[in-house]
Amino acid sequence: MVRLDDVQIFVQVAEQGGFTAASKSLEISPAVASVAIKRLEQSLNTALFVRTTRSLSMTEAGQLYLDHAKSALQAIKQGEAAIALKQGDINGRLSVSVPSDLGRGMLRIALNAFQRLHPNLTIKSMPSDRIFDLYKMPVDVAIRYGTPGDSSLYAIPLVSDNYRVVCASPEYFKQYGQPQRPQDLSHHQCLCFMLNDVVHNKWQFGTTDDKQIVTVSGNKVSDDGDMVRQWAVDGEGIAYKSRLDVLGDVRAGRLMLALEDYTTEPVPLHFITAQRVSTMPAAHALLDYLNSTFKDYLVNT
Repeated sequence: MVRLDDVQIFVQVAEQGGFTAASKSLEISPAVASVAIKRLEQSLNTALFVRTTRSLSMTEAGQLYLDHAKSALQAIKQGEAAIALKQGDINGRLSVSVPSDLGRGMLRIALNAFQRLHPNLTIKSMPSDRIFDLYKMPVDVAIRYGTPGDSSLYAIPLVSDNYRVVCASPEYFKQYGQPQRPQDLSHHQCLCFMLNDVVHNKWQFGTTDDKQIVTVSGNKVSDDGDMVRQWAVDGEGIAYKSRLDVLGDVRAGRLMLALEDYTTEPVPLHFITAQRVSTMPAAHALLDYLNSTFKDYLVNT
């Protein structure tokens, strides 16, 4: 009789390319993984891997079995997810990577409220503006601006019509004046965000057919989006931020918008996973909750 946990270990070893990597992912020892594979091979009466002292490769039978094993595990996950959603039984662990700014603000509040609805669920929240490799990092969900370049990921829009805004504190505009045209930004201290060692100092205005790129400069640069927003609130300069990041500050009067008559760069917000959300009960429930939460959050804009 084939054991389900052996099949799960087999899939991980095959996808990770070895016992050590698979063991770390599954939080078991390489010896346990090796025993599981031997037991599975005995149940199937065939070798799934060719082992040498330096390498591990799949046999033809192993490659054939892998496709069926993955399909079987997927079907089981879908069944478990359907039952969990029907019963409202959301538990276990869910790791969520969130943008540094939105994650410490609006999303932090939303995740707290979601967890109160599901007290048996443990949420690991990781604020970061870097793009995670969802196939290698222990992240179940990444909430990110823009559309991921990896077409194998599942990206579901949360706020598809989000865009960047030009903003600064009322005190800054009172002292230095508001820019009336994008070109006026060259006379201001502009607060720049840096990602992957690239400074984003080229701010976009207009549409694709009539695009205007303005190169800005300033004496403050950060790879943390939340730091850029805080600088703007502190009156240190002008920022070019996602509308979602600064909406609370604008409503509270801590920031003011400028150049509102100009179209700016679109930055849709996505809910990204490496597998179908339908197979992940906690992620599925979170997606539904965030869709409702963002709808309510934006209703007064």
